[in-house]
Amino acid sequence: MGLSKKDLGKKKANLKSRLEELEKKAKFDPIKKDRKLHEEIAELRKKIGAQ
Repeated sequence: MGLSKKDLGKKKANLKSRLEELEKKAKFDPIKKDRKLHEEIAELRKKIGAQ
């Protein structure tokens, strides 16, 4: 069963808010010591772009 437009909108909004949180943390890690953080940011950007 597919997701409704409302559910898709909510999912995308949640992804965007999570991305904002992670970007704030990444701002204090410019030399990318925390690899998982930057990988998750890239993954979220890809998911948001695909929707």
